[in-house]
Amino acid sequence: CALWCPLNTLPPLLNVTEIHDRKRMPVWFLLAAGGGAVNASALLACRTFVSHVTGCLTRFAIDYASFRLLIDYAAVVFAFMLGAITSFWFLDARRLKKKTPRVATPLALVAIVLTIVAFMGRGGHFGPFGQTVETNGDFVLLGLLAFAMGLQNACVAITSGMAVRTTHMTGPLTDLSIGLGALLTDVPRSVRRMAKRTVALRATKVAGFVTGWMIAAIIAPHVEYGVFLFPAAVTAVGARLLHMSVASAKSRAAATDVIPESVNSVRTP
Repeated sequence: CALWCPLNTLPPLLNVTEIHDRKRMPVWFLLAAGGGAVNASALLACRTFVSHVTGCLTRFAIDYASFRLLIDYAAVVFAFMLGAITSFWFLDARRLKKKTPRVATPLALVAIVLTIVAFMGRGGHFGPFGQTVETNGDFVLLGLLAFAMGLQNACVAITSGMAVRTTHMTGPLTDLSIGLGALLTDVPRSVRRMAKRTVALRATKVAGFVTGWMIAAIIAPHVEYGVFLFPAAVTAVGARLLHMSVASAKSRAAATDVIPESVNSVRTP
C-alpha cells in the first residue's frame, strides 16, 4: 500500500484507478456537497465552522483565558476525533480481524446524526437559529456536527487509502493547484495523464463543496435547523453509492484473482 494503512498490511478498498474513475465522481461530489452544507449551516446557526477542526483549534488557543470556552472547544475537537475512531472500528478494525468492513455504516450514521440535529434544533434545544454564539446549546450542536464530520472524513479517507477528503477543501485545493501547475508545464505524458486525473477529482470535490454550501445558504433562512436534512439526504445517497463502488471493486478484484488460477490449472498437452 503506497499510502498509509494500519500496520502497512491493508490495501485501500478503492485503488488509485478506481478513485479517479469517472463513475466515482458522483460519490465524491455528493459527499463533498454534504460537507459543504454542514459547514455553511453551522456557520449560519452559531457562527462557527465545524466540518474541519482548524477553526476550533484556533479558538481553543485564542480562548485560553476562559476555562469554560477552552473546555467547550476541546470537547468539539474530541467529538471529531471520536467520530473518526468510530469509522476506523467499522472499517479497518474489522478488516484486521478478517471481517467484512461496513463501508456504508459510518456515512449512514452521519445522515442519522444530521437528521437528529435538525429535529432537535426545531425543538428548540440549541436556541434561536443564528442568534447565539458560544452558548451551551451551540456547543451541543457543534459537538454533534463535529462527530458526524469525523465519521465522514475518516470513512472516506480509509476507503480511499487516505487519498480523498470531503469535509474540508484546503488539501484538495492544494492538490488541484499542483495538478494545474503540472498541466501548465512541459512534463512527460505519464505525468500529464495523472495530473489530468488529479485535477478532475479535486475540481469535482471543490465544486461539490461549494454547491452544498450555496444550497444550504439559500434554504437555511427559510427552514432554519431543518437545513440539516439536506446534507443528511445527500450523505445517505453518497453512502449508498460508495458501498456500491467498493462492492464493484471487490468483485473485479476477485475475478482478476480467479482468472490466473483457471489458466494455470490447464495442463499443457
